[in-house]
Amino acid sequence: MAEGAGIAGRHLLVVEDVVTSGGQIAMSVRALRDLGAIVDRALCVVDRQEGGRDNLAGLGVELHSLLTRMNLDQANGQH
Repeated sequence: MAEGAGIAGRHLLVVEDVVTSGGQIAMSVRALRDLGAIVDRALCVVDRQEGGRDNLAGLGVELHSLLTRMNLDQANGQH
């Protein structure tokens, strides 16, 4: 789950490939916080824009994405 030295008191970033509901990130955040980590941000490659950002915000986690579903739809000529 977490790589490197002890995580208690450290700021960690959760990284995921695709976010839909944010459920996997939420589980990871809870587990890391239980171990004493400070987690308030997550990064994903694609945000499918299906509620994950809002769900994570409810946990105090800000989601940053490289791409969104809208970006991909626009690149494919869909609006």
